[in-house]
Amino acid sequence: MAHRIWCIGLLPFLVLSGLTFPETVKFALSTAGINSVCLKSEREALVKLKGGFTDPSGQLASWIGKDCCKWRGIVCSNQTGRVIEINLRNLYVDNNLSGGTPKTGQPLGGEISPSMLEIKELNYLDLSMNDFGGTKLPGFIGSLKQLRYLNLSGASFSGMIPPSLGNLSRLQYLDLSNCFTKSSRNDLLWLPGLSSLRYLNLGAINLNKAADHWLPAINSLPSLTELRLPNCFMSKLPLSLPFINVTSLEVLDLSRNNFNTTTPRWLFNLTRLIHLDLNSNSLRGELPDKFANLASLQELDMSQNSYLEGRLPKSLGSLCDMSVLKLSANRITGEINDFINGLAQCNDSKLENLDLGNNGLYGNLPNSLGNLKKLRYLQFLRNSFQGSIPRTIGNMSSLEEFYVANNKMSGIPESFGQLSTLVAVDLSENLWEGVVTEHHLANLSSLTDLYLYNLSPNISLAFNITTGWIPPFKLRYLKIRSCQLGPEFPTWLRKQNELKTVVLNNAKISGTIPDWFLQLNLQLDELDVGYNQLTGKPPTSLMFVDSRSSVDLSSNLYDGPLPMWSSNMTILYLNDNRFFGPIPPNIGELMPYLTDLDISRNELNGIIPLSIGNMATLTSLVISNNYLSGEIPRFWSNLSLLYILDMSNNGLSGPMPSEVGFLSSLRFFILSNNNLSGNLPSSLQNCKSLYTLDLGENKFSGNIPAWIADSIPSLLILRLRTNLFTGEIPPQICHLSNLHIIDLSHNNLSGSIPPCIGNLTGLKVELTDVDTVSYQGRLTVVAKGRFVQYDQSILYLVNSLDLSDNRLSGEIPEALTSLVRLWTLNLSMNHLIGRIPIDIGNLERLETLDLSSNNLSGPLPPSITALTKLNHLNLSYNDLSGKIPTANQFLTLNDPSIYKGNVGLCGFPLPELCSRDEKQLQSPSDSGRKSKSEDRADDLEYLWLILSIGLGFFIGFWGVCGTLIIKKSWREAYYDYIDRMKNKLTALVARRTD
Repeated sequence: MAHRIWCIGLLPFLVLSGLTFPETVKFALSTAGINSVCLKSEREALVKLKGGFTDPSGQLASWIGKDCCKWRGIVCSNQTGRVIEINLRNLYVDNNLSGGTPKTGQPLGGEISPSMLEIKELNYLDLSMNDFGGTKLPGFIGSLKQLRYLNLSGASFSGMIPPSLGNLSRLQYLDLSNCFTKSSRNDLLWLPGLSSLRYLNLGAINLNKAADHWLPAINSLPSLTELRLPNCFMSKLPLSLPFINVTSLEVLDLSRNNFNTTTPRWLFNLTRLIHLDLNSNSLRGELPDKFANLASLQELDMSQNSYLEGRLPKSLGSLCDMSVLKLSANRITGEINDFINGLAQCNDSKLENLDLGNNGLYGNLPNSLGNLKKLRYLQFLRNSFQGSIPRTIGNMSSLEEFYVANNKMSGIPESFGQLSTLVAVDLSENLWEGVVTEHHLANLSSLTDLYLYNLSPNISLAFNITTGWIPPFKLRYLKIRSCQLGPEFPTWLRKQNELKTVVLNNAKISGTIPDWFLQLNLQLDELDVGYNQLTGKPPTSLMFVDSRSSVDLSSNLYDGPLPMWSSNMTILYLNDNRFFGPIPPNIGELMPYLTDLDISRNELNGIIPLSIGNMATLTSLVISNNYLSGEIPRFWSNLSLLYILDMSNNGLSGPMPSEVGFLSSLRFFILSNNNLSGNLPSSLQNCKSLYTLDLGENKFSGNIPAWIADSIPSLLILRLRTNLFTGEIPPQICHLSNLHIIDLSHNNLSGSIPPCIGNLTGLKVELTDVDTVSYQGRLTVVAKGRFVQYDQSILYLVNSLDLSDNRLSGEIPEALTSLVRLWTLNLSMNHLIGRIPIDIGNLERLETLDLSSNNLSGPLPPSITALTKLNHLNLSYNDLSGKIPTANQFLTLNDPSIYKGNVGLCGFPLPELCSRDEKQLQSPSDSGRKSKSEDRADDLEYLWLILSIGLGFFIGFWGVCGTLIIKKSWREAYYDYIDRMKNKLTALVARRTD
């Protein structure tokens, strides 16, 4: 009513002035709440702005007509009618990130027109998540002095932050995160001008030039409440500040930089902090106790600082408002009892997310853990926790995810089955023992992901579920390995019709997969029932719907023709079964997207199908240990991604096709034990990434090509044994600095051992288990006088040099003794001459040494006794001479055949005694036959003995008695002492007689 009276009273004024002042009328109507169109000048400015944009998805289709206030993303003032807000954030990104139905479309692009300066009252500008194609961020934005909100995040500009942004003194919100496609190095000298700033996000902008002044610049913003500087290429984090000006700061994100300091002291003066994120830096030292100062802290993330060490501060347990604590991937050690006990004492602990994974924590999990009833996410994986999961875990009524994989835990309590909210649990790689019954799973009604996976084949945990028990959960992901589920297929899976992943590997299951499981209409992405005793028909009726599906039936008792699956199969392991017959000729058409195919160790025959050449995504092809025949096909030009190729132990014949040169990604090439022949194709040198080249037990001929060393520098294993190679060992082989298994034995190689052999640094350095990624499959090495097969988990430890059974001549190079990591050295059955290298004792890791059947001469070098790890030695059939050493390991090498055929050798264990040994075994009758020189030596020794005794008697007698004779006072004192001792002794005897 009052509003209507006011409007009526205004009407005469409008009538009187409307004729001469139309704009006044327009303004009056606007202030009276009457709708109006935007100003013409601002509409024209927006039209020019639209003209500078590219809009492939028509986001600005509504920008037509006179009323720009109704255009998409435009907001006008209710009082003035002026444009105050432009919000053109990419709609498609917003919708996809929100989890709604994804929309297809393209963002705005082009350039930002300077016509925007005509919009004088603009206080809100959002162009985020568009794509301006690397154009420079315009500096004129710094002239929009009314701006309070500016968001250009993810907008794909280039260049630097314009210093003119420092003119926006009214700006309260600034987000430039990820706004540069290629960011130059920026400083922050412009930042202190933003005196009203409350929110600042410069994530992923290169602030390298601000290393020395970024913190003072930030400290000049007294109103700042939220600061986000993640991944800004900063390396300096000052440990102190003269004064703290940003006392209102509540959110601080300095993650993913390269700070290499201890935790700075000034952080603990920011007492209003709610969120602190320092993850993925290089912070070092111990976690300070001063975290207790930050009583308002709700989220703390200091994960992935690999130099943070020490124990978990007890003071962290006093932060009762903490809801998120992430300290994973550090070096924190010790027990967690004090910390957990502290949290448990809070009247209302708000902790929901606790991540302590990937540290060095140990001890038992405390019972007080059960008091954290709001905990939803618990991460303890990759530590050294032991003992049982605490029985109180059943009290954690909110727990949704529980990860304790890779520890040393051993017990699972029945109370675990009370976690009704648990969705995912990973108990893999522990030392679990005992029996799991239905009570351990009784109330897990929310469970969808169950991981109980051990790579070790040892089984110490068994499932004993009552037949007919129906679980309360519907699993989607089930991975159990090395736990006893059998002998029958687990019947408690009868109702699990939502499974996507099924792994029941090494579970002692026998018999067949039951029909009821095949009839669950599962839509799988993975089936792994390897390492059981399954028989019957392979489960080819199961449906695989994922674009990357896998089946593993390896190491079972399946037989019959090789089974095939649907076309979306990417991984297929059927190795170590009893499948027979030919490989289906259309395998490449049936499963064209295979990346890994292993059908080794079966009874397959016939030829290799040409359709395998259609598998363009194949990375691993293992068809070894079958009865395949024919020539190697020439389809390799289409398999450029192939990483592993193993066709060993078959009956393949003919030459190696030159097309193998197309396998530029090949790392493991294994063709051993076939009937292949001919020279090695020169195209093989295109396989520059090879780690293993095993062509042993074939009929390859010609010279060993010198280009092997020049073209394949990463080679770790070179095995060419039992072929027909001729010529000399190319000296270029010494350039293979990573080579540590070399087997060129049983060929027709001639010439000398290259003197540069000491350059094989792969036989000098020690590898670690991290290097196991460079090995695949199994390899047979002659060691300790027999064939020894090593698998990929231990191949990195094997260091072997075998040049036996060739026609090598000359001396053994002294440089060979520098290969200090050598395990096995076999140079037998050659024509080597000269002496055993004098420093052979340097090979202190040597376990096998075979120099037999050569022409070596001279004595065994004294240093050979330093080979204390030697357990197989063969020096037979040479021309060695002298005494066999009996020190250290040679006391155990007591087989005479070790030294057989060396007429000059003597001593244990040979029956031939050395001359010194014979002297010690002579009888008394033989003692009179000593030579004159020996008699003369004995007489001299006897004379010295007599002289020593006489001289000792003379000095001893006259040193005591002579003094008493010459000096009267000493003589009287001595006799007086004798008399006193005699009187005492007499009195003592008399007293005992009485």
